[in-house]
Amino acid sequence: MPGVLSNRTYRRLFTAQVVALAGTGLATVALGLLAYDLAGPDAGAVLGTAFAIKMVAYVGIGPLAAVLAARFPRKHLLVGLDLVRVAVAAALPWVAEVWQVYLLIFLLQAASAAFTPTFQATIPDVLTEERDYTRALSLSRLAYDLESLLSPLLAAAVLLVVGHDSLFVGTATGFAASALLVSAAALPRSHRAAAGRSITATTRGLRVYLGTPRLRGLLAAHLAVAAAGSVVLVDTVVYVRDLLGRGETAVAVALAAYGSGSLIAALALPRVLDRRPDRPVVLRATVALAALLVVAVPATAFLDDLRWYALLALWAALGAAGSFVLTPGGRLLRRSAHRPDLSAVFAADFTLSHACWLVCYPLAGWLATVTSMTATLLVLGLVATAAATAAIRLWPAHDPEVVEHEHHGLDSDHDHLHGAVMVGEWHRHAHPYRIDDLHARWPADVRR
Repeated sequence: MPGVLSNRTYRRLFTAQVVALAGTGLATVALGLLAYDLAGPDAGAVLGTAFAIKMVAYVGIGPLAAVLAARFPRKHLLVGLDLVRVAVAAALPWVAEVWQVYLLIFLLQAASAAFTPTFQATIPDVLTEERDYTRALSLSRLAYDLESLLSPLLAAAVLLVVGHDSLFVGTATGFAASALLVSAAALPRSHRAAAGRSITATTRGLRVYLGTPRLRGLLAAHLAVAAAGSVVLVDTVVYVRDLLGRGETAVAVALAAYGSGSLIAALALPRVLDRRPDRPVVLRATVALAALLVVAVPATAFLDDLRWYALLALWAALGAAGSFVLTPGGRLLRRSAHRPDLSAVFAADFTLSHACWLVCYPLAGWLATVTSMTATLLVLGLVATAAATAAIRLWPAHDPEVVEHEHHGLDSDHDHLHGAVMVGEWHRHAHPYRIDDLHARWPADVRR
C-alpha cells in the first residue's frame, strides 16, 4: 500500500482525508460534552436527535452531490465544502440553545454529504489502475478505523489541558487543513454527466445503481453491515455497563475490539482481492455478519463469566466482516458506471447505505430499551440474515463485465452499433455493460 502514496496527488488527498477525519473525531467527543452542558440528564436524547439529523442530511443531501459535481469544478467544490465545515465547526462553541446545535449539525453534515461522494469519485480518476485503486480503498478503510480508535485518545489528551470548546477548534483546523491540501492537489478534470444540467442528475446515479444487479446485491450487503454495526455502536454501552457491570474503560475496549477487527481486515484485503473476485469476498462476509449476530444470542445470554470475552471476540469478528463488505464497494461502483456517472453513483451509494443505518440505528436503540439485548441481537440477526439472502439472490453468480446484448430501435448507422451484427431484426454486440441512456436495463439472459 505505501506504493500508492508515491502518487503526489493521491498522497495529498489521503492526507486531507486523515486530517478531516481527525477533526471529525474530536467533534464527536466535543458534541457529547456540549450536549451534556446544555441538557444535563437529557443529553442522550439530544445526541440521539443529532445523529438522526446527521442521517437525514446524508440521505436527503447525498444525491445532490451529483448536481453540484456537474455544475462546479471539482477542486472548487471540495474546497468550498471544506470551508463551510470550517465555519460551522468554529460556530459550535458559541451555541447556547439545543436548537442551535441541531441547525449547525444539519449544516455540517449536509456539507459532508456533498463532500464525501465527490471526494470518493475523484480517487478512481487519480489512480486509474485497479491494483492501485484497491490499495487506496484499503488505506481509506484504515483511516476510518484509526480515527475511531485514536480520536478519543487525542481528545482525552487535549481535555487534560483545555476545555471541550477547544476541541471544536481542532475540528475547524482539520477541515481547514483538508481544504489547503485539496487546493494544492492537481486534480483531474471532472467528467461532466450528460444529465448534469438538469434535475435528473439527482436520480441518474440511483437509476444506474438500482439497475445494476451487483450493486443491488451490494445494497443488501450494506443493510447487513448496518444491522451489525448498529448493535455495536448503539447497544455496547448499555450491555457493558448495566448487564456486565463493567466501567467506562470497558466500553472503550469493546468498541476498540470492533475497530481492531476492521483494521486487521483492511490490512489483509488487498492481497485477498488480488486472488479472489469481489463477489465471494463480499457475500461470504455478509453471511458471516448474519451468523455472528445469531451466535451472539446464546453467547451473550448463557456464558456467564465468559460473556465479556465472548463479546470482545464477536465484536472483533463483526468489525472484520464489515470491512470485508465495505472496502470492495468502491471497486464495484467503479466497475459499474461510466466515468461521467461516477459522482452520481458514489452519491447514490452514499445515500442508500446511510438509509440502511437510518433504519437500523433507531431499531437497535428501541429494541434494547423495551426488550433485552438478547432480543435485540435476535431481531437484528434476522434482519442481517434476510439481507444476506437478498444479496446472494440479487447478485448473480455469472457476473461478467463484457455482456453480449441486443439493441432494439437504434438506427443502423448509430455510432454505438459499429461492429454489431444483425440477428434477426436486431443488432447484437458485446462490450463492458453499464446502465446508461442506451442501456436502460440489465439483459434478462445475464441476470439468470
